[in-house]
Amino acid sequence: MKLSLAAAVLVFATPVVNSFAFQHHSFHTGALSGPKSSAIFAEIDEAGVGDTTKSKTKKDQRRAMMAKESYFKNGFKQVRDEVASSMVTEYSSDTVKDLKESEYVLERGDVTVHLAKDFGFCWGVERSIAMAYEARSHFPTKKLHITNELIHNPEVNDKLGEMGVEFIPKEGGEGGGKDFGGVGDGDVVILPAFGASIEEMAYFDSKNVQVVDTTCPWVSKVWNTVDLHQRKGLTSIIHGKHAHEETIATVSFCEEYVCVKDFEEAEYVADFIVNGGDKAEFLAKFSKATSKNFDPDTMLSKIGLANQTTMYKEETRAIGKLLQKAMLSKYGPINPKEHYMEFDTICDATQERQDAIHDLITKKDDLQLDFILVIGGWDSSNTQHLLEIPVNAGLRAFHINRGECIGADNRITHRKLNGEIVTEEFLGEGKVKLGVTSGASTPDRAVQDSLDRLFMLKKVMA
Repeated sequence: MKLSLAAAVLVFATPVVNSFAFQHHSFHTGALSGPKSSAIFAEIDEAGVGDTTKSKTKKDQRRAMMAKESYFKNGFKQVRDEVASSMVTEYSSDTVKDLKESEYVLERGDVTVHLAKDFGFCWGVERSIAMAYEARSHFPTKKLHITNELIHNPEVNDKLGEMGVEFIPKEGGEGGGKDFGGVGDGDVVILPAFGASIEEMAYFDSKNVQVVDTTCPWVSKVWNTVDLHQRKGLTSIIHGKHAHEETIATVSFCEEYVCVKDFEEAEYVADFIVNGGDKAEFLAKFSKATSKNFDPDTMLSKIGLANQTTMYKEETRAIGKLLQKAMLSKYGPINPKEHYMEFDTICDATQERQDAIHDLITKKDDLQLDFILVIGGWDSSNTQHLLEIPVNAGLRAFHINRGECIGADNRITHRKLNGEIVTEEFLGEGKVKLGVTSGASTPDRAVQDSLDRLFMLKKVMA
């Protein structure tokens, strides 16, 4: 039988288990691939990282790296006050302050704005930015590199570039490797909020560089979760986007895994668990989303669910119920924990922002909302999921990555759910009422810039 969402949600959920630890997989999704990276793999193999026959786990290896004097994971206190003041100046917003003080409603001329109660910067993102700023101040004469975008926000990443932080270039294409040739002896390397793969960490550990680790603790929690899966002999089912930086880092701490991007892919896996299927077809379907030498015939008898921290939580819950039903159907109710474990690794900030926009949508008729404006990086997963909520509710919505997307010609450039970037007519005649939210990596200043453009546009139209 094919398992459906309706059937899945009827099953009571297994108690969610919280856990802290981590481990590995022989990495092949691309963070260290390509011609410039082949030598890196050789060095890593020689160092024993990736050799699962050794007694040291990936958790032990990471802890050993973090214990070194060249590894900084708590920032730099001596420059903290200076950095905090700078961040307030650059990223705070008087408009957002006014919205908060007026019960999240603001009227400017013909425009009425309803701001979601939870929005914008989360603690993990603020922490990551602060640590990157602190690193620049602490190492004023050193060359600084970052392995990826610090967060998915163009203003923040542009600012880091202006501060002289160099972004390690990618070698091109989805899953492409990175060119570490520019990282020299004595340089400083920043690991972004999404984290870095264990292979990247091992490479930098083998070099004479200093590492500043800004990984969000919620991401580390996912690594702890998949480590527990490995210790218990479970295959990790990761609800996430296999090419996303966070998931790339997470799967590097797995032994066996398969990534499912949505409920439909999870249904395919669940059906394979219950009924078996075409192994070649399975491997072709998940060719970029499974561990090396993955065997669905043998590696799906014991599974654990975890997720990219920024996924849509309701979908993760539905996937959990679906997989639980599949394991009960296949193996029965006796000792279910031997075959399935579920963990809640959606970060609090992601869930709070999803709940807040959902609450706003439920009031759309009473508030007479014309549309929802979602502000955040186009490649920000948590922001993309904020767009899904109004779109799935049948409400017009626009996802912009910065204020410049609102043009003086009354056209708006925005990202659709399918990832397509389009430009179209924006505001109509007369009064307009809108709901506004922003992703966890979006500063309040970006919200202000976007609203200021909207206010000015409407004023000119009037």
